[in-house]
Amino acid sequence: MKKTLLICLLFYTGISHAQNKYTITGYVKDSLSSENLIGATVSFTGQHKGVNTNAYGFFSITLPEGHYVITVSYVGYFSKSVEISLDKNINYNFLINQTNITNEEVVVYAKKKDVNVTSAQMGKMDLSMSQIKNLPVLFGEIDIMKTLQLLPGVSNAGEGNTGLYVRGGGPDQNLITLDDAIVYNTGHLFGFFSIFNSDAIKNTTLIKGSMPAQYGGRLSSVLDISMKEGNMNKYEVDGGLGLLASRLSIQGPLIKQKASFIVSYRRTYVDLLVSPFISKSSSFYGSGYYFYDLNVKMNYQFSEKDRIYLSGYFGRDVFDFNNSRRSFSTDIPWGNSTATLRWNHVFNRRLFANTTLLYNDYKFAFNGAQDNFALSLSSGIHDLSAKTDFDYYMDPKNKVRFGALYTYHTFTPNILTGHQDSIVFTPNNSNIKYAREAAVYLQDDWQATEKIDISAGIRWSAFEQVGPYTIYQTDANGNKTDSTHFNRGQNVKTYGGPEPRLTIRYSLSDQTSVKGSISRNLQYIHLVSNAGTTLPTDLWVPSTYIVAPQISWLYSAGLFKNFNNNMFESSVELYYKQMQNQIEYKEGYTPSLSDPENSFVFGKGWSYGAEFFVNKQKGRWTGWIGYTLSWTWRQFPALNNGQKYPAKYDRRNDLSVVSTYELNKHWKLSAVFVFASGNATSYPEKFYIVEGTLTQDFSRINQYRLPPYNRLDLAAIYTPTHKINKKLHSSWVFSIYNDYNRLNPYFIYFDQTGNPFDGTLRVQAKKVSLFPILPSVTWNFHF
Repeated sequence: MKKTLLICLLFYTGISHAQNKYTITGYVKDSLSSENLIGATVSFTGQHKGVNTNAYGFFSITLPEGHYVITVSYVGYFSKSVEISLDKNINYNFLINQTNITNEEVVVYAKKKDVNVTSAQMGKMDLSMSQIKNLPVLFGEIDIMKTLQLLPGVSNAGEGNTGLYVRGGGPDQNLITLDDAIVYNTGHLFGFFSIFNSDAIKNTTLIKGSMPAQYGGRLSSVLDISMKEGNMNKYEVDGGLGLLASRLSIQGPLIKQKASFIVSYRRTYVDLLVSPFISKSSSFYGSGYYFYDLNVKMNYQFSEKDRIYLSGYFGRDVFDFNNSRRSFSTDIPWGNSTATLRWNHVFNRRLFANTTLLYNDYKFAFNGAQDNFALSLSSGIHDLSAKTDFDYYMDPKNKVRFGALYTYHTFTPNILTGHQDSIVFTPNNSNIKYAREAAVYLQDDWQATEKIDISAGIRWSAFEQVGPYTIYQTDANGNKTDSTHFNRGQNVKTYGGPEPRLTIRYSLSDQTSVKGSISRNLQYIHLVSNAGTTLPTDLWVPSTYIVAPQISWLYSAGLFKNFNNNMFESSVELYYKQMQNQIEYKEGYTPSLSDPENSFVFGKGWSYGAEFFVNKQKGRWTGWIGYTLSWTWRQFPALNNGQKYPAKYDRRNDLSVVSTYELNKHWKLSAVFVFASGNATSYPEKFYIVEGTLTQDFSRINQYRLPPYNRLDLAAIYTPTHKINKKLHSSWVFSIYNDYNRLNPYFIYFDQTGNPFDGTLRVQAKKVSLFPILPSVTWNFHF
């Protein structure tokens, strides 16, 4: 009996010992700068899946007691392996070395080599700045947004434009954030260049599939951009001189290994180069255009558990026009301002928290004057937000994220003021609107079995229009007959509802998987435009007692397969998206100072398509081919006689071929080819004379298409041999935009010549193209 009890006791003790579990936590950092690396993969021997670092480089995993080999890998870095004996809780920070070598002997992955197969997330694309900087660009200006347009499922807004149209959605249906702060206008020079300075950016992630529950407020996609934190160990200077603009960035430690900063500035200088050649006697003296960006960030680590970040962005476009002969002048500034204050706190080895305060502001202004008359028009949107996010590492197979968000919006559609001599007029046309937006969410990423991964989330959001606000009742002629006033903070209208998200992955083999997802999204703020691009004159408007939120359901499924030891990754994704409460201006609309809500019409939309993607990830030659076959439709009872019509961003065929080849240690070559179906458009079909005036009769909405768009860009990067006794590193970027000088149509107009009364009238369609072949050169430096 005693022997039996002793055996049972030993057996129980052995089981208890075998069931001991311990947690290893830490950060993955750049070995030279100590910057935290987002999305680095931490894998363990004997585990089917590893973990990825979060947005602040933090990871945590709980494992049974034992011996493990931990391997860390990240874009553009050497992998690093460490052997540990896990018999207690461990805190371990990984410092990994960056490399530019991409040959067969040294394998460097842009992400975990099989993440597209093993991850449950669909439609997620991570781009490193090294990839983006290798591609040919317009005027030598490195542009994140234009690179994203080369991915399947993403279309551009037109020749040279930075607007994004993702899976049939409009430009306002993309959630674009810079260090968590929403960016409302992403373009300079009326959209031809993006506001994102490549020297200040660390990480870019696009999600065009079912977005995780921590994201919301938009229907189509998430573009999450993170700024660099600054070198913790030494001072660095980066910059570049181009044909259009120059850049300068300075970063370094405030306190070594504890605090760092980065300041990055970019400005165009065409105005500075041209102004000396415009004489003071010229009627256009004082006219010009320029844009600039300023990125600032600093961080301080109080302890192993606490760290704060403070970052900001300030950018402006400024257009000045003066005509002294007519005593006329105009000043048009517009731009974004954002600020982010974040506090990271590690509560324990399994719970990580981030609390954020956000400020963002977008303003557009027009100031004109002639003689003694002056006029000012302004519009914009202003946000104050607070959010908190938690990462809970339950076990190696379960990661839970939850949090909450609150935002106070101020919308200024149009404010007009002016004066004539001493007479000042301020008409009551401000139509300022106020709103509160809130959301809570819960997301669970669960490895159900070795073959099945499930990512399930729920987001509950609410939007409330509040006072001060006045609703006017009008008669048939638009005359005000009565009003209802709401005091400050008083509820005008409330919307809200659940936003479920579900993605399931099933592994067919180590290199093949199938995935499916479904998600519902609500969008409470809207960009209403008369044009096909995101112009600074477009208006952001909230959901109100008249305007309901946009709602979408997205269904997608895909096959993901890697080849040749993960050298090639490929995917085929199918999607179908339904959209309700879409907004357009009514037929015959002309801009005015009245509330634009009175000119809105509402309808529905839907889109569907297939996306094909093949990406070569390693070797001297890398690149990808992306092809999208898609349809995008809109239907409004008050437009096009109630019949469906192609959306202006409907693109039947969209092909991108991207290639980079490392010729040797000095030269790197790259090429980009794009082909796309022409944009949908409306043309006049009949011309006739009414009371002596030539009148046009237009086709149905978007019944015709512009000719197909195609273009080839080439680039060569030359890196001279670095002299050991010099700190300066430099490179030259030579690029050719539109290499075979294809004159792609920007728009088509109809020119009228002659006299209709003597039979000499001729109406001729003419094409307007923007960019012919454009060579450029940029000198980049670092020390």
